[in-house]
Amino acid sequence: MLIPHPLLGLRDSQEFTYLGDASLMNRPDPAGPSAEAEFCDYVFLRDNPAGVHRELWFHEQGDRSWLVVTRNTLTHEILGAELARNLPARGAE
Repeated sequence: MLIPHPLLGLRDSQEFTYLGDASLMNRPDPAGPSAEAEFCDYVFLRDNPAGVHRELWFHEQGDRSWLVVTRNTLTHEILGAELARNLPARGAE
C-alpha cells in the first residue's frame, strides 16, 4: 500500500506506524468536570468502521511526521493524506 505523503510523495506503508482513529488527536480536557469518564471512553472505546475512515500514521522510517490518512477500510484505497500539524486544533474547527 502506498501513502501519498504531502511533502515526500508516494511512500510505502511499511515506512509508517499506524496509530488508529484520527479522533485520538482530540484528547479530553483533563480539568473538565467529566474528565474521568471522558478519558475512559478515549482510552478504551474504539469504533471499527467499514468504509472511509480518517487514521493517524507516523512516518517512523522517514521524516518522523504525523499524517492523517483518509482510507477506505474495505478496499484499503488511500483517498488522501495531510500533515496532522496543519489541521485545526480541537475546538478551533
